[in-house]
Amino acid sequence: MTCKLVLMLALVFLLVPLKAQANETIYFSIHQLAYDGNASLTLVGPKIFKDQKTTLIVFNASGKNFSDEEDIYVDPVTYKPLFVQRNFNLGIFGHGQSLEEYDSAKGLITITKKDGDKTTQQLIHKQGAIDNIYGFIFRYRKEGSFKMGDEINLTLPTQDLKIKLLRQESLKTDDKTYDSYYMESQPGRYKIWFDTSKNKLPLRISGTIGGILNSVMTITGYKE
Repeated sequence: MTCKLVLMLALVFLLVPLKAQANETIYFSIHQLAYDGNASLTLVGPKIFKDQKTTLIVFNASGKNFSDEEDIYVDPVTYKPLFVQRNFNLGIFGHGQSLEEYDSAKGLITITKKDGDKTTQQLIHKQGAIDNIYGFIFRYRKEGSFKMGDEINLTLPTQDLKIKLLRQESLKTDDKTYDSYYMESQPGRYKIWFDTSKNKLPLRISGTIGGILNSVMTITGYKE
């Protein structure tokens, strides 16, 4: 193999966007007053759910005073949510099971909640495809340019945001210092730090996590 061909192959490898691996799991610590605990975020991979082709992302969090499991079924291409199943106990913030169904064609989000024998349903009318913060993280890792000034519109069920890559900075965790890309939303609901390595791991996520305000998740481990 010639040096020229080796160089071309190396350039192709560098230019190919990250493809997050099925069964990839990222582990976090959570800090939020009495809700300190641990969490994991797993890209499970392709799944059929309600007769639709989806990609499954699983978020698990637990601590002394809470537990939360979310099965997030996203579009395999856009990583926009199609369905979200939750089983949660957040103390004073509520407990039970819920199913969110996103119908972008009708501009409708249907949220069905169960608490014991009681079932309630909430309808949210919103046009266009809706975002999920974890779906966004995997999508940006997969296809984001990670250039300073990158600005992405996030359409959440109850709020529209713009999230912007502002700078590159050092981020210190309990046992390591990382070089990171720092993103912040306006309005200021989320702050996200991504590793600058090829995996572009989310090192820290600050914001509304699992229905709890002002939580901070910091990476503790990673498994492919």
